[in-house]
Amino acid sequence: MLILAVMVSVTVFSQAKITVKGSDTMVILAQRWAELYMKNNPASTIQVTGGGSGVGITALINGTTDICNASRPMKQTEIEKLKARYNTLGVEIPCAKDGVTIFLNENNKVSELTLKQISDIYTGKIKNWIELGGTDAEIRLYGRENSSGTYTYLHDEVVKDDYASTVQSLPGTAAVVNAVKKDVNGIGYGGAAYAVGVKYAKVKKDANSTAYVPSPETIAKSQYPITRYLYMYLRNRPTGETKKYIDWILGAEGQRLVTEVGYFPVK
Repeated sequence: MLILAVMVSVTVFSQAKITVKGSDTMVILAQRWAELYMKNNPASTIQVTGGGSGVGITALINGTTDICNASRPMKQTEIEKLKARYNTLGVEIPCAKDGVTIFLNENNKVSELTLKQISDIYTGKIKNWIELGGTDAEIRLYGRENSSGTYTYLHDEVVKDDYASTVQSLPGTAAVVNAVKKDVNGIGYGGAAYAVGVKYAKVKKDANSTAYVPSPETIAKSQYPITRYLYMYLRNRPTGETKKYIDWILGAEGQRLVTEVGYFPVK
């Protein structure tokens, strides 16, 4: 019996996989980046998950994500953990700008707030809308969980004290917006891209300042008082496909998506 051995040549294409984890504020933007990039680069796989900036930074330190998305800068204690494990201070890449938006119900008579008033609301010093020129009704507070970079940023830059115990912590900005949309006496905060069915509160630095809403113009000129960068963090300088992906995000096409989603380009 003659047995013929047939050799079949199979070409295996390497699949470049990049994992991205972190900020819920950035998750819609990160998903849009990944979708368009993979469409134009079929050999690449970009896996995006949220969970909050703190969760993403922990994953970066633990080595379970390639890129961490964060809506706040890394803390010194987090940088020290990264250095202890990898002997690196990490790489910080600003990739978009955002105005932390104060959401109000569309039927709320109040239309603008100072930074001090926002602080007093979220620390519980101001409890009734009548104190702000609104109706005689208790203010109901909605916010993010403490793993959120937006929670930390607003605390450090605006509230500057303990949040009131009456703040209802919700798992994402979309949930905050939905709560305020249903509650005429509610107030919430989050990324500008999520404001659907609610109104922006105009924000001013103090009683004698001009009040602004977050817009491309007010963000670019740093007129909106709660403007921040959104970041990507890596353990080391990016190389290979990861560098190609980040360069694309910072380029014209990636920054166009920043605007389309509702955030603001870094340039």
